[in-house]
Amino acid sequence: MQAMAQAKEGDTVRVHYTGKLEDGTIFDTSSEGSPLEFTIGEGEIIPGFEQAVIGMEPGEAKTARIPPEKAYGLHRDDMTLTVDRDQFPDDINPEPGQQLQIQQPGEGTAIVTISDVSESTVTLDANHPLAGQPLAFDIHLVDIVQQAPSARQL
Repeated sequence: MQAMAQAKEGDTVRVHYTGKLEDGTIFDTSSEGSPLEFTIGEGEIIPGFEQAVIGMEPGEAKTARIPPEKAYGLHRDDMTLTVDRDQFPDDINPEPGQQLQIQQPGEGTAIVTISDVSESTVTLDANHPLAGQPLAFDIHLVDIVQQAPSARQL
């Protein structure tokens, strides 16, 4: 009898997933479309999700709870910036939750979210919108598409 293959570092896998916040709000899911395909260990997805898939067998499902440090990181105050409201173009009426693309000198563009607006200032936040949040993922390993070469075949 042959043991079922278990997902390991270097394997290319396909998974269906549903990502939820602590309050149960779904922020992302693959259930309406194709499974997510990625190679474990390549850094294509958040570390906690990769680690949760390791050891799973095709057809297996589980729920993984991922702390912020293994998801989108902790919320960093040094990634927020308060600017004078008069620095905004007249055609932009800044509102909390609004996302903007800004040009950073020598670094290209960044997506920021307006986190606070007063009469004279606007606070911009360049943290990932899910930074600082513990996440839960319902993961179903659909298939191991390609296994990593073994160090030694027996």
